[in-house]
Amino acid sequence: MTFQYAVVLTGSIATGKSTASGILKKLGFEIIDADNIAHKVLNGQQKEIASLFGDSLVQDEVVDRKALGKIVFSDEKKRKMLENLLHPLIYKAIERASLALDKKKEVYLIDIPLFFETNRYPIEKSVVVYSPKEVQLERLMERDMMSQIDAQNRMDTQISIEEKMKKANYVIDNSGTLAQLERECSRVKDEIVKDFK
Repeated sequence: MTFQYAVVLTGSIATGKSTASGILKKLGFEIIDADNIAHKVLNGQQKEIASLFGDSLVQDEVVDRKALGKIVFSDEKKRKMLENLLHPLIYKAIERASLALDKKKEVYLIDIPLFFETNRYPIEKSVVVYSPKEVQLERLMERDMMSQIDAQNRMDTQISIEEKMKKANYVIDNSGTLAQLERECSRVKDEIVKDFK
């Protein structure tokens, strides 16, 4: 059975999910990274991307993700077009990776940024990395050098972090320091391992 030992790691943009993922990996979890898979899938769909969104988005056989992001995050119809193209392919790749890890009969994480938004994966347990909205907004503006309006628009395409927390089985609080985040990851790791025994 697919996803038998899987726990989803999710959050919202700029809540610190990638940092938490790195810590959880060091703590011994194997992690399937949906973003890495998505990048590979995206570059494998260059012709489709060019025909849907314009030839200028593909340079030297690589999709310009930043330019594509600008288009799809400001136009819901175009975002849905992209999701309809990519999500089934991403799902199949994650499913293959999951089947391989399930054979080990040990709990592992699947890092899926839009887990609750897509409602596509039949996985029961999830971890949400939380940070307050104002921290999220600040981090996003700084990280991606975005205006407040652009950052807020990007955040508004996702379910709010508070909603995600309500749906999650485990919450990692990333509203403090890196040392606090490490402690939170360690605490949640112990909870997950205990629950799968």
